[in-house]
Amino acid sequence: MRASDIDVATCAKRFPCRAREPRNAEAGKGGSGCRWLPIMLLWLAAGLLATAAVAAPTTYSGEAPVANQSEAARAGALKTALAEVVMRLSGDPGILARSEVANAVAGADKLVLQYRYRRDNVTDDAGASVSRLVLVAEFDSDAVDRMLAGAGFAGGGASVAIDATPVEKRIWLSGIHSAADYARALGYLTRQAQVRRSWPVEARGDGILVHLVLAGDFSRWLGLVGTDMVLQVNSASPPVQGIDATLALSP
Repeated sequence: MRASDIDVATCAKRFPCRAREPRNAEAGKGGSGCRWLPIMLLWLAAGLLATAAVAAPTTYSGEAPVANQSEAARAGALKTALAEVVMRLSGDPGILARSEVANAVAGADKLVLQYRYRRDNVTDDAGASVSRLVLVAEFDSDAVDRMLAGAGFAGGGASVAIDATPVEKRIWLSGIHSAADYARALGYLTRQAQVRRSWPVEARGDGILVHLVLAGDFSRWLGLVGTDMVLQVNSASPPVQGIDATLALSP
């Protein structure tokens, strides 16, 4: 029942009160009536609103680009969004290789509480402004925390957002020989504070083409990447159209 559904007449019947007789004519001009009834209604309304606020579940938010709003496209985007959340919270690039985590990500539709679509205006490789559709999903934080706890990780936490104009780049990552290598490379990119979003575009041989949305300067990010010894920069300006840098996963 909502606070707006409370009926004054109904409450008056359930909690009757008698107006006291005025002691003199002067006191009787205004009458006393059930002066406490409005206070009771406010108290009941406050209680109902407080209960609703406590019951609202907390969520973990994840995003993924999507081609359209079809069920098939949404199903794939939900998995990508949940994988982003899991890697961000765990801080482990190899967590997606665990069977229990992989199964949970595959069933992302069971953990999502709500989702919406957002249009982003971005710049493509040719320098033209294009509109991109992004799915924003809110996942049940309790369910995600339980899944992470079962895998030996503590839930909670979030990546730090950087307030800067986003730039989009494509990098070629080589040295990807297994699913563990793939998870390690993508997990490392997800944990980078400057990387707002990342997703694979294509795979060939031992490499993958990854699209990045970065906050800030791309050259600065490339300079910081090598310090962690996870990825090594081979070329910051390769002579290949559509690839802004080539990197390799360290063994």
